[in-house]
Amino acid sequence: MSDIEDAVDEFLRETDTVFSEYEQGYMDADAALERIENHIGTLREQRE
Repeated sequence: MSDIEDAVDEFLRETDTVFSEYEQGYMDADAALERIENHIGTLREQRE
């Protein structure tokens, strides 16, 4: 796989984890959005 494909796979895994933890009540919506925003930033960095 290419670096971007690896980055996308990692993003999807991490995002799934955030959604799962949110649905289980382990974090509030603000914390979930912040973590997803961080993952988006990482994905953007990998793309460049």
